[in-house]
Amino acid sequence: MAKIQNIKGMRDHLPPAMMLRQYITSTITQVCERYGFEPLQTPIVEYAEALEGKLGDDESLIYRFEDHGGRRLALRYDQTVPLARVVAQYAGQITLPWRRYALGPSYRGERPARGRYREFYQADADIVGSSSPLADAEIVAMLSEALAALGFPDFVTLLNHRQIIGGIARVSGLDAAAAGGVYRAIDKFDKIGAQGVTDELLRSGVSAEAAAHILALVQIEGSSAEILAELEARLTHDARALSAIENLRAIIHGLEQMGVPANRYKVAPRLARGLSYYTGMVFEAITPHWPEGSLLGGGRYDELVGQFAGRSIPTVGLAFGIDRLHDVMEELNLGPRPTTTAVAYVTCFSPELAAESLALAAELRAAGVNTLINLDGGGLGKQFKEADRKGVRYALVIGPDEVARGEVVVKDLRDGTQRTVERTTVATQYLASSVRKSTDPGH
Repeated sequence: MAKIQNIKGMRDHLPPAMMLRQYITSTITQVCERYGFEPLQTPIVEYAEALEGKLGDDESLIYRFEDHGGRRLALRYDQTVPLARVVAQYAGQITLPWRRYALGPSYRGERPARGRYREFYQADADIVGSSSPLADAEIVAMLSEALAALGFPDFVTLLNHRQIIGGIARVSGLDAAAAGGVYRAIDKFDKIGAQGVTDELLRSGVSAEAAAHILALVQIEGSSAEILAELEARLTHDARALSAIENLRAIIHGLEQMGVPANRYKVAPRLARGLSYYTGMVFEAITPHWPEGSLLGGGRYDELVGQFAGRSIPTVGLAFGIDRLHDVMEELNLGPRPTTTAVAYVTCFSPELAAESLALAAELRAAGVNTLINLDGGGLGKQFKEADRKGVRYALVIGPDEVARGEVVVKDLRDGTQRTVERTTVATQYLASSVRKSTDPGH
């Protein structure tokens, strides 16, 4: 018999993991909607041609196949290309600027690793149709609020601009064709270090002098204002880079006006982002507590939507990687750790009182209390143990005396205490605090 297992790089999520993941997605959704973003859902399958030619070197990771009619299809690589298709396809139904968020799985045929999977879930948020630096600032402000709401400590969002990197390449003597190699090499800086980037640049045909100049510029340190001032002085003859510097200044000014703490963002000249469709600001959120990569990232991509729509439509967005956030939160012990969705467990005192137990469970559920009920009988001790194993906090007993008096015995399985409560108020008063917790994300 063949070994029973899931596909490598694709995971099963059992209830405890799913409850944490639901907490993450619920928190992100709430933040998105506070900023006025609207939900969108697209199929996980697209025509292959919709994805091809838009992902640069990563295009080899697309899962492609043919259906029974011989049509070339592909599994969704991310939420961005489907967004571009939707904006073009439903142009008459969408009012720009449009703030949208989308949640769902994507697929990439890459080597699985810690925090990196072949099937992974993303929560994307994008602003379509605005070139204002305030749109960029709003995206960064929203990600900062979401990470704070999830409890991440000491995170910072690194900011850069594609035209700053392009300017660094140009003032180092490289042409437009060679600049692409600079993006790819610099994007690996935190993984392979300065020497590794130098070696990669040299292998791509960049001279030793140009490589040294590039490395010196991307390693400029200081405050955001100091870094931008130094870049402005070094790139003074490159108009596109100077414009990008002013754009970053405007974005940072927007973040200040939106109240985002200054220690939550910083200009980082070495940040490149690998995807080829970025055209403006790029960013990644990192934390020193997770040294294996960024928590999430995004940027401005003003040309991708236009490839579908036939006209320029400026867009900026981000992608929360739910799997990575889940893995980091588990490691750092962030977020709630419920083991069940239920608050109450209604015992069955005896077969003769089964109807009373069923009625009590129905009353609790109608009042908004998530409730399990005993199905297989047995003594109360056995039923208490079952409720405790499932992680339910309260076990409720309704025997003949309780029925006669209109009462319920409530046992707190955490501390072992119990008390008698009026049946009409057990949900609305005694269990009220636990009911509120159970409706919070992730409980």
